[in-house]
Amino acid sequence: MTGKKIEYHSVPYKSITHFAVETAGNFDLDAELKIWLSGSSGPIQKQFSKGVDIYEVQALMTHFITG
Repeated sequence: MTGKKIEYHSVPYKSITHFAVETAGNFDLDAELKIWLSGSSGPIQKQFSKGVDIYEVQALMTHFITG
């Protein structure tokens, strides 16, 4: 049996101190989301392919974090 393991994390919205999005550029075709959690020194990072609307991701994050 072959395959790649994938690890999923669940994070309560109240643990997010801030987040940032980085849009895709000319040479870097991926957008990126960074999430900082209380008690952590560095961010969780997630890359999104070119077809994902990073502004929609940002709007959803803002909606759920700020209530």
